[in-house]
Amino acid sequence: MIARMDRPGAADEGPMWERTRRRVREEVMDVALGLFLERGFEDTTVDQVVTAAGISKRSFFRYFGTKEDIVFGDLAEQGPVLLEALRARPDDEPIWEALRHAFGVLGAQADPQRGLTIARLVTASPSLRAAHLEKHLRWQEQLAPEVERRLGDSADPPGLRGQAIVATALACLDAATAIWLQRGGKGGLDELNSLTDRALAAVRAG
Repeated sequence: MIARMDRPGAADEGPMWERTRRRVREEVMDVALGLFLERGFEDTTVDQVVTAAGISKRSFFRYFGTKEDIVFGDLAEQGPVLLEALRARPDDEPIWEALRHAFGVLGAQADPQRGLTIARLVTASPSLRAAHLEKHLRWQEQLAPEVERRLGDSADPPGLRGQAIVATALACLDAATAIWLQRGGKGGLDELNSLTDRALAAVRAG
């Protein structure tokens, strides 16, 4: 049971409140993911989640904008993080290597078991697959201009190479996740990163 926190006061806005907020958010996510696995994402309501978590509906929407946000957490907003990681790579580094290193930040602090659960849910849920695609499209829009800049001048229409390369790299990430899921998440996130590297290498070799 998660303590109710419907009316945080002014004193709650400091570091202690932020730590408590993160902890409660994580606890709600764990409760909700368990329900989604048991009942299916589409068949689980927000009301069922808040009842199981022991919080009010008002509190729920303070932590999550939509039910899909429970599954993806902060992943949907990781585009700027990926962009920062890509910009941190040397300009003369091959673009596929730079993207591989940038993608590495996604799993740096992730929970492997939660990652496996999310992958299973996305595979089984049409609405989550749609939200996953939308997330990738946002990442693509954010990363493509930096990729284009790194590639330099070209006779191709502006933006074409950047969009194509980022879309391909994200497809490699999805392919690696699918194989990782088929293997039951064996090897944790290190194995997922390795599979992503191998998918990117296959594209480059082809």
